[in-house]
Amino acid sequence: MLGIRRVVTNLQIATFCPRPIHLVPVTIHRGARRRFTKRVMVTAEPVKRLTPREIIGKLDSQFEKAVESGDLLFFPSTVHKHTDVGVDFEITLCLALQKKPVLPGIAVAQQESHPSVSNSVLSNGDLPKKDPFSPPYTEGLFLGHLTREEDTEEEFVALLNKYCVVPNHFLLVTKEFSPQTTPLTPDQLSKSYQLLQAASRAGGKLLAFFNCGILSGASQPHKHVQFLPLQDDAPIERLAKRARLEQPDKPFALDVPYANFVLRLPSSTRDSSPSEVSQILGLSFMALLDLVINNIRRQPEYPPGKPSFNVLLTLEHLHLIPRRQETYRLEVTGEDLPVNSLGFAGMMLVKSEAELEAVKSEGVGRILRAVACEEVDEIQCSKIESDL
Repeated sequence: MLGIRRVVTNLQIATFCPRPIHLVPVTIHRGARRRFTKRVMVTAEPVKRLTPREIIGKLDSQFEKAVESGDLLFFPSTVHKHTDVGVDFEITLCLALQKKPVLPGIAVAQQESHPSVSNSVLSNGDLPKKDPFSPPYTEGLFLGHLTREEDTEEEFVALLNKYCVVPNHFLLVTKEFSPQTTPLTPDQLSKSYQLLQAASRAGGKLLAFFNCGILSGASQPHKHVQFLPLQDDAPIERLAKRARLEQPDKPFALDVPYANFVLRLPSSTRDSSPSEVSQILGLSFMALLDLVINNIRRQPEYPPGKPSFNVLLTLEHLHLIPRRQETYRLEVTGEDLPVNSLGFAGMMLVKSEAELEAVKSEGVGRILRAVACEEVDEIQCSKIESDL
């Protein structure tokens, strides 16, 4: 139960508040033109933390409750198979997405919801939008706080995705604000992998993905890894599993028409402790990120700013794909098609029959090549053919 609400100073908080607290910005209106924001203290009971296994166990029931309450919007869809550049792509057609609110790009969202401007007034006179991944959380979407490892101070929250095309699509969110434009840390990778492990032990399968940077297809600036339940491996993961590797511990590239960097994780990773997983994935990620940065530096006309890339994580592989463009302009319809990590997993999303036919006719491989970076010969990463 929430305790007393009142405007206080930091000194007052330290003096009389024995329980965990957080400060919530509250807008106060005085007349038609006068408004300002104060920080309001909210005391709360000690946080109950859940294990990855408990989070996975809550998915089905919490998803149903969220749909019934209206906190979560589920959009039915159909999946269409399409083979191109040696990959059996899955193109999901979801007509209801035409009615979904258009979310701003991450660059705009960062300006509107970053804590540094939470008490400011935007240039158009509006107040900044609330960060949807910060407390107080939407009740129906909240899965729980995750257990914290002994050797780290980083904390995470699990939330259902508000707009779902696939049931039980959920997010791992940093409790404290961290920018989506920063690379994943070893702790974030480890906690993500623990959720994959928990799903596998429960008889399920998850794909974890992360859109890093303003050109990656991300729409929220608060750092989050997404998890998509699958019946079978994603198309690009099936390709990776078939790869014949002479040196399994070295990065390799799949035979697709854009730069991509993959590492096969040691088979022992599945049964490793959280600290061991953190070390394995941290080193693997840094090895691939180094290749991504080297690739981006050699792109002749790469946009200014921080590098953007997509991340795919499974129990067996880690994939990184450098990005140079957020959307692809379809020639047939003239519309911009957003592409995020799922496109590079082999799963495209379209919102109309016209888009579906345009993607098929123009080619998924061509679309992905246009928004990704070109391969660079100087970068030492063997391109691997797969057993068909």
